[in-house]
Amino acid sequence: MDNSVYKIIEVVGFSEKSWEDAAKAAVGTVDSSVRDMRVAEVVKMDMRLEDNRIVGYRTKLKVSFKLE
Repeated sequence: MDNSVYKIIEVVGFSEKSWEDAAKAAVGTVDSSVRDMRVAEVVKMDMRLEDNRIVGYRTKLKVSFKLE
């Protein structure tokens, strides 16, 4: 097995529908910017509120990808 180095970044995805869709949005955006993603770890989930109502879901992820 070759020695490898990975970089970890934090990103936050947003969705009006669900935390899962927020996570998918974040991973999809990172995928368009980097290659060879390996792991996405959910760090935190929260909701955006307006007038005491839920208007959106946010999912914070740590995403790792292999450096070339």
